[in-house]
Amino acid sequence: MKSIGAISVIAAWCLVVLLVVEIHQTVAVDCNVADLSVCSGVITGAPPSPECCGKLKEKLPCYCGYLKDPTLGPYIGSPIFKQVVKTCDIKVPTC
Repeated sequence: MKSIGAISVIAAWCLVVLLVVEIHQTVAVDCNVADLSVCSGVITGAPPSPECCGKLKEKLPCYCGYLKDPTLGPYIGSPIFKQVVKTCDIKVPTC
């Protein structure tokens, strides 16, 4: 059984990956992965909420950093992530 912390990290990772939408922002973005907790429902099979998709898009500039993180990076290729990205209509950037 996975701990709630591990599930939160996985959910956060999935959400962060969704940040991949190409948005050009001139304002610094806070890359705190805990902000993606609004996406935790996707781990249990729930579709991403509008709030989840919005947070993922907001965190798009953080994506490459999340990808390099040894804890978050492995989840980027997961089927859950791919579905969330598709559902949120987010384009994954090339890092």
